[in-house]
This record gives sequence, C-alpha cells and structure tokens, in this order.
Amino acid sequence: MIFRKIQLLIVVFAISLTSLAQKEEQTQSHFHYQGRIEKIEENKAILVGAASSISFDFKGNSCSISLQSLVDHQNYVSLELDGKYIGRIRIEKGEAKSFPITVTEKKNTHHLAIYKATEAANGGVLFAGTTAQLIESTAPKNKKKIELIGDSITCGFGNDATTIPCGTGDWFDQHNAYLAYGPVLSRALNLDFVLSSVSGYGMYRNWNDEHLLEPIIPDVYENLYLNTDKSKLYDFKFQPDLVSICLGTNDLSDGDGKKPRLPFNEEKYVSNYIEFIKTVYKHAPNTRIVVLNSPMVSGDRNVTLVKCLKKVIQAFENDTIHKKIELFEFQPMIPKGCGYHPDMNDDKIMAEQLIPFFKKLLDEK
Repeated sequence: MIFRKIQLLIVVFAISLTSLAQKEEQTQSHFHYQGRIEKIEENKAILVGAASSISFDFKGNSCSISLQSLVDHQNYVSLELDGKYIGRIRIEKGEAKSFPITVTEKKNTHHLAIYKATEAANGGVLFAGTTAQLIESTAPKNKKKIELIGDSITCGFGNDATTIPCGTGDWFDQHNAYLAYGPVLSRALNLDFVLSSVSGYGMYRNWNDEHLLEPIIPDVYENLYLNTDKSKLYDFKFQPDLVSICLGTNDLSDGDGKKPRLPFNEEKYVSNYIEFIKTVYKHAPNTRIVVLNSPMVSGDRNVTLVKCLKKVIQAFENDTIHKKIELFEFQPMIPKGCGYHPDMNDDKIMAEQLIPFFKKLLDEK
C-alpha cells in the first residue's frame, strides 16, 4: 500500500512538472525577442545590445512592465505601442521597478515592444515580467533579416536631446537606438534586425586608442555582450539576408587631440576589414554584405575612406561563393546631434537614403 502511494505521488509530481514546463513554454512563446538578448529563467530576459527588444500581444486597456538596470547607473528603453512610438523612459539604478502602460486606442488586443535605447557598453536591462494578460503573438514570421554592424552612429549615440540637452548628464543620456538609422529603415522595410555596434570602436583602432588598451569591433563581435567576455558567446542563430557594415569614423579620427595619435594606416584598415568580412561569412554564409562610408567623415578623409572600402571590395572580386559586396555612400551631411553625431532627424535622412538601395538588394535574394 505504501509503495503504491509512493508510485502515485511520483506520477502526480511528474505530471505537475510537465504541466509547469508546458505552461512556461507557452508563456515564452507569447514573447518575441529580437537583437542581442540573453534569455534567463522564469520568462525573464536581458536586453544587451542597442535596440534589442522584447515584444508581446495582450488584452485589456492597461498593464505594467518590470525593468531593471543591471549596472550601477541609469539605463533607457524606448516603447512602441500598437506600432506607434510612445517615448523613451529612464530606468534608475537599483531594484526592478514597475512602469505602467496605458492604452488609448479602443482595440481588444494590443502589441507592446520594449527596445533598449542604450547600448551593450551601458550594461544590461532586465525585463523582469509584465502584468499584461498575454495572448499568442501575431508578429509576422519569416520576415527578411538585416544585421547592422557599426559604432556610435549605428548605436544612436547623441541623437535624442529631447529631455537632456547635449553636454549635460552622462555620455549615454542622449542615446536612442530605436531612432537610429538602422531600426528606422528596418521598420520601413518590415525587417527583423540586430545591431552589433559599439560607440568609439573601429576596424583596426578606436576613437582614442591605437588598439593598445581597448578592443576593437573584430575582437568583440563574436561575444554576446560585445566585450572581451568570451564566456558568453553570441549564438548567431539570427541569419541575416543582408549585413551592413559602417566602420571607419573612429579609425580616421584624431582622438581627443591630447593622447598621441598615429597617422591613419590604410593598409591595416583594409587588412582588418577583409579578415572581418571573412568572420561575418563564417557565421552567415548566405548573407550579402554592404559596406558604408560615414556621414561624420567628409572632405579628403572621406576620399580616403571610400578608396579603402573599394580596396576591400576588390579583395573579394573573385569570390564565387558569395554575392558581390556593395558600396553605399551617404550624401554629405552636417550632423546636428550631440558631439557631431547625427540627431534623430539626420538618422531619418540616412535611413531614407538607404531604403531604396537595401530594398533592391533584398528583392534580388
């Protein structure tokens, strides 16, 4: 009799575990993840990269979301409700906090997307849950995909001074990756996207470092957090149809004018670029690559940059495995954001220039 009771308890326990696992799996399926994200237990996820996001559909006219900055300073996220941008919110350091979401449109169901406005270098933002009555996601599947690799321009550095003026607060207080050119063009073309970008980084050296004390993009690209922590590698499950690379602004910069700066090394830049493209192909063998010049580089430096990019493309002219690498040149611009970076209107202009070019390439696939 005792043995039978034990057997019954084991069966009940097993059924309970299965039910809990199924419930968690079903709840997880209600969330749509995009970008560089680390999923953790209990339907929680860490937004890592710039414009990484979590979204879901829900019933009702209100809900709240729980968010936490996982570092000892503030972070930011941007919110999109029913396809409309509703603003950027500040997440103070400390424990997870609840943020109310109020619906104004009279609909039975709604879609909320939470985008990290800051970048990987600013530390993770934990999505710790929601009070929303979740329903199965209606997000379209099998959308075409794009990865945008770059530096501060791609991150949306300094493009949003609507609440904190340029030159005040911390260096990332004007970040808004949601309004950067990559996410803007991705929404216009209905693409899933991921940003792999770090402010100040370059292809062979950084804004104020000759690759002596700091890593460069090729050093961190394969790591989830875009730093030197190799214990958490990026899984590259996201297979982009198109990869856009915008790197060279920092390689060509003079730095802060105080730290010793060597002349720009064309050979090193081109060599590193070629090897980096091989890394991209290793993880995304079926992608097509576009290399971009920079809206922050003009005059003779832009001539040098374009010349180097053409050399990079020429190195792959006999590549019969991949589609031809394309070059895109932005129209001259005087950036109006913080620190001579594009502001949100400049980002929109950049996106508008890229949209027909990228659409043509994606339609060819």
